[in-house]
Amino acid sequence: MGGPGDPPEGTPEGAPGGGGEDEYRSVVFDESFIRAARLQEFSAQERLTDHAPAVRRRAPARRGLSRQALVLVLLIAIAFGTAIYMGVRHPYQPRSTGPTEPLRMTVIPLAPQAPVPGSDDPERLFENSPAAHFRTGADGITMPATRRTEHFSDSQVVTSLTVAKEYLVASALDPQVLAGTTVQPVRRLLDSDQLDQFDQSFDHPTADGRHAPTGWLVRFDPSRAQLADTRIRVQGTLQAAEFDSGTLEVVAAHTFVYALRPAGPRAGSEASLFTLRRELHFRFDQDDLRTHQAEVVVSYVQAGPLACADDATNHLRPLLAGQRDKAGGPAGTDPYATGGATALCGSLAQGAQPKV
Repeated sequence: MGGPGDPPEGTPEGAPGGGGEDEYRSVVFDESFIRAARLQEFSAQERLTDHAPAVRRRAPARRGLSRQALVLVLLIAIAFGTAIYMGVRHPYQPRSTGPTEPLRMTVIPLAPQAPVPGSDDPERLFENSPAAHFRTGADGITMPATRRTEHFSDSQVVTSLTVAKEYLVASALDPQVLAGTTVQPVRRLLDSDQLDQFDQSFDHPTADGRHAPTGWLVRFDPSRAQLADTRIRVQGTLQAAEFDSGTLEVVAAHTFVYALRPAGPRAGSEASLFTLRRELHFRFDQDDLRTHQAEVVVSYVQAGPLACADDATNHLRPLLAGQRDKAGGPAGTDPYATGGATALCGSLAQGAQPKV
């Protein structure tokens, strides 16, 4: 007999609530399923008015971009815009395609016209010479005001001047380089394409305008002279400009004044001054600026007091206090002046010597 809610004949076979399997039991009509339905039944009140049909079609849900997609699109747009801006502001500058020039060098000895003045006090020599107002050491190599060029930024111009100053300090002020005991402080600042020429200059010195060690750096013959005062006097200028669209050029023109004494047993003898006028031309391409190195393409040196007959290719062999060169030179050349000598050997102007 059926229950109170069952039909008189009992539950039909297979109907829910009986012993049959409910074929719709696995179907779940959750809230999201109902909201997604394209048809929606009107309420009873809506069906009574206006004789509306039993169901109405729902407008499809609007599907926009998710928040994550919007953020991704925005980031891509920002990155693209930044790339365009950087490309316009800092255009790629290719490395100069030309080969690195070998260094061309000229070393002109200046012979004294009278015995070299000397003093027991190196400071007194400086005070009575044209170098009296010069600064000491690296302080005498002053950096000029800088500004960007058409193809190089402010920082790149500053880098070129900084490397040029470091080369001057290493090649003309380092006591170990001056004494001839090392060349490494200079070598490590050179463009790699010039290292073969540099090494050959020291392995096989030759007065051919390409392979003289004294064209690369300043060094005295250790058997003849040594520093009497490590406070070397320096004055000069640095100038930077574009050589071409891919190359910066720095011109360094300086006068260096050294106080020297005889080496060896005569080390206690009087000191004398040695004056060297030096002009160097440096070139920098993009790789040089990145690696903090330089190409040295011109080296022009006037130095004295030296004897015209002495070879100044490998070492500088100064004439010291009381010495003179009988041969002399054709005319007086002042290494404190900016003009250049043209002779193979010049005569050191008497006004370039200290008055003692």
